[in-house]
Amino acid sequence: MSLKIYNVLNREKEQFVPLVDGRVNIYVCGPTVYDYSHIGHAKTYVGFDVIVRYLRYSGYKVLYVQNITDVGHMLATGEDRILRKAEQMSALPMQVVETYMRGYFADMDALGVQRPDISPRASGHIPEQIAMIQELIDKGHAYEVDGSVYFDVLSYPEYGKLSGRIVEDQEEGAREAVRSEKRHPADFALWKKAEPEHILRWPSPWGEGFPGWHVECSAMANKYLGPTFDIHGGGIDNIFPHNECEIAQSEAAHGETFARYWMLTGSLTLDGVKMSKSLGNTLTIKEALARWRPEAIRAFILSSHYSNPIDFSDEAVEAATKGWQRLWGAVTLVREQMRTAVSGPLSATVQELVDKTKAAFIDKMNDDFNAPAALAILQDYTRQVNSLLNEQGAQSQESLAALDGLYRELGGTVLGIIPDETTQDSDAEREAGLIRLLIELRAQARANKDWATGDKIRNQLRELGVVLEDRADGTIWKLG
Repeated sequence: MSLKIYNVLNREKEQFVPLVDGRVNIYVCGPTVYDYSHIGHAKTYVGFDVIVRYLRYSGYKVLYVQNITDVGHMLATGEDRILRKAEQMSALPMQVVETYMRGYFADMDALGVQRPDISPRASGHIPEQIAMIQELIDKGHAYEVDGSVYFDVLSYPEYGKLSGRIVEDQEEGAREAVRSEKRHPADFALWKKAEPEHILRWPSPWGEGFPGWHVECSAMANKYLGPTFDIHGGGIDNIFPHNECEIAQSEAAHGETFARYWMLTGSLTLDGVKMSKSLGNTLTIKEALARWRPEAIRAFILSSHYSNPIDFSDEAVEAATKGWQRLWGAVTLVREQMRTAVSGPLSATVQELVDKTKAAFIDKMNDDFNAPAALAILQDYTRQVNSLLNEQGAQSQESLAALDGLYRELGGTVLGIIPDETTQDSDAEREAGLIRLLIELRAQARANKDWATGDKIRNQLRELGVVLEDRADGTIWKLG
């Protein structure tokens, strides 16, 4: 089956056909760096990490752009988020930006999220934004009032086509502090006049000011991907007004389709409640990583389709952790046996299992990147691997390498939840080393006819969920 994507713009699943054969250009709305990233950010960016990984795995040459918003993201009160944080910290705005931008990338690195090819900052692309605003004015889609510039939504009849909102239904004051200077309540700011106390400001044809939030994405997407590109991604919370405004200003300025496929991730709640600082129920990525392995957090996120909402709870993450441990236990067992396995022909049974699993996995991922179903395929593969190793005896080096190779390919390269075996400091590697040590101590005890000590080691390992099996070629272990 060829790749199909649910296109939010057309509200249907469509066969994916890129603009240029073999190449995919993708833009994903990045974070506003005024605080540490929370677990909701993890859902969005892990989701798109797997999407980009799979596109590359499928043979596409991907150019992935994800912006950094470091200016212009206004609150409903009219305050800039970064300026407000700077006041709270008694710091310069760019100190705030640098602190939390570095924190964001550190969090993404820890979660195994591969970095975008380009991470442009809004403050570094002011000329491009000014040029786009001027083009919109020249074409009659924007107007200037006392140093501020607004987009005229009535000049673009398709405004609302992504979210389904109707301009006439939007009441004054519904989204932001009302500015009487606007022609229509739904008109949005492209450029804001800087009041005397406003620190972040740049010269422009309309006087000193700063860009609105939405124009940055349109300007930077156009600069790096062109007026039309393949995929635009982001979180569902930004569908209106941000994504809607992006489409309107981009297509009004360039006269071409902006993004051909729109993919939006579902929201994340915390114990059934939307995260809110005012409610005191936020969870940062750093806090989550202090409690759970990054692979387990990724497995939790991938247990739900990227477009669906998901509820983050201790119980749900613990369940995902146990599922990941089953996978990792099998991987560790395979790699453990590879240490002593002898060379031999690749088992026909192993080859069939690998081929069938890979085909099923690809089929699920081709269905709108259905990671939960793909993960279930990998779990079923794990059950069969455990059965194969425990019931059919020792496998050849070639057979074990094939089993491990598929874990690396599907669980590592695509899903990002199977660490490479060179990660010697992982918890699982340490656990495997301790188990090997206990097996050696048990073997020495049995050689000395100290059966009581040997049985004690076996029984205590069993209580911990580790089952030993004595074979003619040595003792193996598995998670019970």
